[in-house]
Amino acid sequence: MTISAERPVATSGGATTTTERVSWTQRPGIWSQHLGTAIVGAIVGYLLGHWLGNAIASSYPYVQNSGQNVIAVTLGEIFGVAGWLLGIGALNYPLAKLTGRQPAKEVDVQGWSKYFRYSTNHKTVGLQYVVGVLLFLFTGGLLAMAIRTELLNPTTHYFSADTYIKIVSEHGTVMMMMATSIVVGPLGNYLVPLMIGSRRMAFPRIEAFSFWVFTAGYMVIFSALPLGGFPTGWTGYAPLQTQAGPGMIGYLFGFAVIGMGMMAAGFNMAVTIINYRAPGMTWSRVPILVWSLLATSALLTLATPTLFAAGVFGLLDKTAQTAFYVNEHGGSAYLWQNLFWFFGHPEVYIMALPGFGIVGEILPVFTRKPLFAYKVGAAGMIGVALLSFFVWQHHLYQSGINPDMRPLFMLTTELISIPTGFIYLVGMGTLYKAKIRFEIPMLFALALYFNFLIGGVTGVFLSDVPVNVTVHGGFFVLSHFHYTIMGGLLFAFMGGLYYWLPKMTGRMLNKKIGLWHFWTMFVFFNLTFFPMFIIGLLGQPRRVFTYAKNLQGLNDFSSVSAFLLGFSFLIFAFNMVYSLWINPQKAPANPWDSRGLEWQTANPVPSYNFERIPVVLSDPYRYSEPGAPAVADLGDAGLVHAAPQD
Repeated sequence: MTISAERPVATSGGATTTTERVSWTQRPGIWSQHLGTAIVGAIVGYLLGHWLGNAIASSYPYVQNSGQNVIAVTLGEIFGVAGWLLGIGALNYPLAKLTGRQPAKEVDVQGWSKYFRYSTNHKTVGLQYVVGVLLFLFTGGLLAMAIRTELLNPTTHYFSADTYIKIVSEHGTVMMMMATSIVVGPLGNYLVPLMIGSRRMAFPRIEAFSFWVFTAGYMVIFSALPLGGFPTGWTGYAPLQTQAGPGMIGYLFGFAVIGMGMMAAGFNMAVTIINYRAPGMTWSRVPILVWSLLATSALLTLATPTLFAAGVFGLLDKTAQTAFYVNEHGGSAYLWQNLFWFFGHPEVYIMALPGFGIVGEILPVFTRKPLFAYKVGAAGMIGVALLSFFVWQHHLYQSGINPDMRPLFMLTTELISIPTGFIYLVGMGTLYKAKIRFEIPMLFALALYFNFLIGGVTGVFLSDVPVNVTVHGGFFVLSHFHYTIMGGLLFAFMGGLYYWLPKMTGRMLNKKIGLWHFWTMFVFFNLTFFPMFIIGLLGQPRRVFTYAKNLQGLNDFSSVSAFLLGFSFLIFAFNMVYSLWINPQKAPANPWDSRGLEWQTANPVPSYNFERIPVVLSDPYRYSEPGAPAVADLGDAGLVHAAPQD
């Protein structure tokens, strides 16, 4: 079948003066590649790899006698991921180049089926990521409900101790991997080209590759459950790691696979922001969300290879009998801890910085004020990204590593609160004396500042060695972490969805249902996790399914609140279905009266984003300023002021 279409042709300077007709040949449907062929490829690949692993392991009695053929499982996972990528078409272009053939033209498929294919359109990839991270969030949330069900009673158990720790481990791993991509994937891929005046991402194939590798990693991590799970918690500490069964392969290889996607996404995002900004988009006019994603991309690109290498070392210990993490054979369990947390603490800011970027976009719109101390906020994000590489060992105060190092890491951890505080104060300055419109995105933005204040203050305590020694490994740390990440990033992400989904889908989410969603989520989040500070100070350790009877009341209160918190996400899911399919309401072109460049394109956004590359004339935050210049010159569309000046 031959497909043809017209596309604008840009001349020098970005102006479009003519169009050309583009045609290409689409293969017959039987040869088309989509989600179905990817699933078949993954199954066939896993079976082939497992068979090959059995054949290899037959020569090694220690594998046969152990009752756990980790070689077969590892090769099955590797071949399964390769089959998944082949089935979706992610490897067509590089394989064609390697074999000396001319790669086929990508087909920009229209209609709903495009979301089940390998697409190089950044808007399609962004919406694919939205569904992917929400699926991650839903499945991780179900595991959380199982955890809180078990903790309803200190002596009556729904799960065995072994099953419980595996549920906890899977929940933590799934949620952390979801959170690392929750903004960069959906909102970053969709919005960054629009916000900087570009027609596409720098490397569209790498962008699409990052999503399909992300989904493959999701399946690999969940494959740990039918393989027996892993008992290490989400941190995967040795020697438990080396003693665990084949389910540990799902953890180690899943981290490696998702790590590849994170590195690809971070590199592509950074290159796009640095090189694809429209004329006039100077660094002082770059939106604050883009600044946050640039800092995050640097962390993804520089920190994730450490996690990837750590996972490969663990796989070699499990399959090839190396001893990277085996103390008795010359390795060191400390090596895993250092490699993991050298990635793991920058990862915290991979999750936190985009959240502040989102609310930094929302606050000026609903306060009708310029973003306070914009340059300080941007500098704070770069400062956080830099300092995040110097704090990892505060996770290891109790590990037995040289205690003389503790003062240094206590100092660096305290220092990182300074640029973080700058970012926080940018929001407070924007809110000062503001006339706030309490729309749903704004409510979620305000909730972030409330939650993050609690998480940040408790984090300062945890950076102090004497306090850390007292509360390490308990529910106090767990509550601090959830306030910082879930209370910060997840609330920001939800606010971002309510804010940008009208642009992404052309439909407004229902406001009344959205209010129910916000208030149930905000109230029951705090009722779930604040009591855990008290539980932790009273001595309850995490990852243990029994506890002192005098703590049952607080645990029951947290569990019931957690169930109601889970219900709030069902309200959000219902709002999505109701607003997008049951009773869709068409969104205005600019429903929030924003000056942001992303709101100046047609709605729905055309495949090429801008008919002419815009010339940026001003930053997007100059609300209520008399005589403020237009945001951009869009050529034939004229000067775009974008929003009434209040």
